[in-house]
Amino acid sequence: MIDSSLVILYVNNPEASARFYADLLGKQPVEASPTFAMFVLPSGMKLGLWSRHTVEPASTGTPGYGEIVFSAGSDEQVNSLYSLWQEKGLDIAQPPVALDFGYTFVARDPDGHRLRVYRLSQE
Repeated sequence: MIDSSLVILYVNNPEASARFYADLLGKQPVEASPTFAMFVLPSGMKLGLWSRHTVEPASTGTPGYGEIVFSAGSDEQVNSLYSLWQEKGLDIAQPPVALDFGYTFVARDPDGHRLRVYRLSQE
C-alpha cells in the first residue's frame, strides 16, 4: 500500500503565499524559492505551494474544490482560531457552526483555497 504525506496547492505567487502561511502556521517554510515553498506541519504532513504559472503539466483548475483541514481539541479552540483568523483578515466562507461531524468554520487563503478548522463530535 502507498502512503501520502504531501499536499500541494497551486498558487499565484509562492513567495506571497509562503508569507501568508508562515503567519497562519506560526512557522517558516523549510524550503522556499520564487516558484515553490514547503512547510512541514507538526503531524509530519508537508504543505507545498507551487506556482500555478510554472507547474508541469499545467493546471487549469480553480481553487476551492477541496480543503486543507486543521483539527482542534475543543470548541473553544475553534472559536479562538476563528477570531484570530478574522483579525488577520482572512476571508471567512463559513462562520463557526455545528455540523453532523463536529464544530467547524471555513476560511480562504489569498488564492481561494479552503481552510477548514474543526473539532470532531464526541458522540
